[in-house]
Amino acid sequence: MSATTSRVLQLLGLLQSRRVWSGAELAERLGVTARSVRRDVERLRDLGYPVHASTGHGGGYQLGAGAALPPLLLDSDEAVAMAVCLRLAAGGSVAGVGEAALRALTKLDQVMPGRLRSQVAAVHDATVTLTPEAESPVDPEVLMTLARACRDSEHVGVDYVDRAGAPTSRRLEPYQLVTTGRRWYLLAYDRDRDDWRSLRLDRMSRVHAKGSTFTAREAPDAATYIRRAITTSPYRYVARVRYRVAKSVMEQHFSPTTVTIEHDGPSTCIVVTGADHPNALVLHLAMPGIAFEILEPAEVVDAARAMSALLAAAARQ
Repeated sequence: MSATTSRVLQLLGLLQSRRVWSGAELAERLGVTARSVRRDVERLRDLGYPVHASTGHGGGYQLGAGAALPPLLLDSDEAVAMAVCLRLAAGGSVAGVGEAALRALTKLDQVMPGRLRSQVAAVHDATVTLTPEAESPVDPEVLMTLARACRDSEHVGVDYVDRAGAPTSRRLEPYQLVTTGRRWYLLAYDRDRDDWRSLRLDRMSRVHAKGSTFTAREAPDAATYIRRAITTSPYRYVARVRYRVAKSVMEQHFSPTTVTIEHDGPSTCIVVTGADHPNALVLHLAMPGIAFEILEPAEVVDAARAMSALLAAAARQ
């Protein structure tokens, strides 16, 4: 492969990875002059790639949709993810699609002409699957809109139904999508509440990109934040419990979507989880059948004593 061909492919990969690049940024990344970038852009156009150029503040080079679908530049992980997505699409659900699949879907949607989008929609509407549906299916358009907004640091607006069932409108800075396998969540900065939030995608409607961008803030780790939000924050009671086994053992008994497990030494670990009633917590914590000590709160300790007496009486009878 010639140096020019290699550089053109590298340029294509850059254009597919972000919405807009300035000529200076591309020249720096490719190690060439701005004039060479313009020549390589023309080569891509000759190959059928719709590369748009704009001037002024916020302008630059952007890969757009065209009349025909040109060859896609996918890395190995993305090519595998694409095959997985096609299999999942046959089931009518996007549950379980990983980050690599989202990258591939975003690239495909970016260059796909309208007539092909219509054909994809027609196949989707005409297909019935007998496989079980995801617990909280998400509209693929919502997923891709948010994935693009996370990638491009673009403001989004959504209508949202909170845990109490109240409808709200949110102005968000989206940062990361997180899937538990059962549900999709978005880590975002809520501009009206001036704080970080985790939001379930299946509770969203009227999701739309605003067209304006934001400067990225220092964000919390998305996986840690979402895990804490779904295992403790929605609940009235949050228990801390020490089990007399290693963290790796407890990870085999509890789902990461229901508890947070902390290392507490070679043969002990701390489990943090929540519920709306102390009795529910006691039953949940006792299910593995492993000895444990309730550290807090007092309400759960009292519930364990009452539950113990109740079970002992049942056993005697």
